[in-house]
Amino acid sequence: MVKNNLWKNYRFPIILICSIILGSILGLVMGERAAVLTPLGDIFLNLMFTAVVPLVFATISSAVGNMTNMKRLGKILGYMLLTFLVTGLIAAVIIIIMVKVYPPAQGVNITLEAGRAGETVSLSQRIVDALTVDDFSLLLSRSNMLPLIVFAVMFGYCTGLLGEDNMVARGLSALSQVMMKLVDLIMLYAPVGLCAYFATLVGEFGPQLIGAYGRAMLLYYPLCVVYFFAAFALYAWFAGGMQGVRAFFGNILSPAITSLATQSSIATLPVNFEAADRIGVSKDISGIVLPIGATMHMDGSVLAAVLKIAFLYGIFGKEFAGFETYAVAVVIAILSGVVLSGVPGGGLVGEMLIVSLMNFPPEAFPLIATIGFLVDPPATCLNACGDTVASMVVNRLTDGKEWMENNRENNCSQ
Repeated sequence: MVKNNLWKNYRFPIILICSIILGSILGLVMGERAAVLTPLGDIFLNLMFTAVVPLVFATISSAVGNMTNMKRLGKILGYMLLTFLVTGLIAAVIIIIMVKVYPPAQGVNITLEAGRAGETVSLSQRIVDALTVDDFSLLLSRSNMLPLIVFAVMFGYCTGLLGEDNMVARGLSALSQVMMKLVDLIMLYAPVGLCAYFATLVGEFGPQLIGAYGRAMLLYYPLCVVYFFAAFALYAWFAGGMQGVRAFFGNILSPAITSLATQSSIATLPVNFEAADRIGVSKDISGIVLPIGATMHMDGSVLAAVLKIAFLYGIFGKEFAGFETYAVAVVIAILSGVVLSGVPGGGLVGEMLIVSLMNFPPEAFPLIATIGFLVDPPATCLNACGDTVASMVVNRLTDGKEWMENNRENNCSQ
């Protein structure tokens, strides 16, 4: 009976792991010839990304629109921002300590080539561009997730003002359910898509993983593993005691695998919603925290941002030291996490932010862009899984210590 339950609960994650292992083996054997499998992997990613925009809009606007207590909405948003800030600060402090103990650029000699920096944009304009767009059609792009989230919250709020059980709220709830069913359908193709994706990835970039950046990776990868098990266990314990820890680690495997494979917090949203439901997080909380967290809560990106800054300090012969330097690095790291979109390659925005705000020369951009590529999978895993545990923390702050028991009772009575 126990074996049957284990297989039932973990069958799909196990299948995904096996498909990734098979794809990695194919990549090592085939090398660059594995590129022939690229279309199979791209089909999966494209299907996921086309479903993301309506999924995010439907889940957020439905969660807000069906919330009869607007005071509760304010509490959720307030506790959510507090949780994001505190966990981001913890991640920044941890990585600053680690880069002082183990400098990532020590012994690294890289010949700089002249390059051209990206277009210089003021911080205020970056904030405007991150939160808004100047045309409604631009909301339909996954490149503008934060503006979409802002619009969805406003739309849901206005829907809630119409009163309880109105037609629009019911329609949004139905649309949200339809989108989740659509994602379930797309995930049936995931084993094939992920196998092809990893075969292509390993075949093309595998040999480049060993080189001048090895020391930085030797710091970052083990730190991600420790942070995943230690910090997330601490957050889960705060949220629900040992019961919360068991619930989190008992349901986080699918989001962890999906985020590692897709390198996208947004693409992980569907399985993150399912994990939060199994943990017992209230739907009105998960429906707000998870989508917003996919673009604004990035512990892994905070760790990576400070690593990149310390790496550049070493490359250019500067000492990464002093309270002011640390404070600026923390602020930039958190800003980088906020402006990043939850899609592959979104880290380039944060890297341009680092180069411009830290006054590094244009040649610094390709250096940290390379680090960004190397750290993207584990960083995205921390980003996405951190959203899950953050939703647990917000649920505990909003509803008290007994939230898990109360939510399970409510679910059983429905």
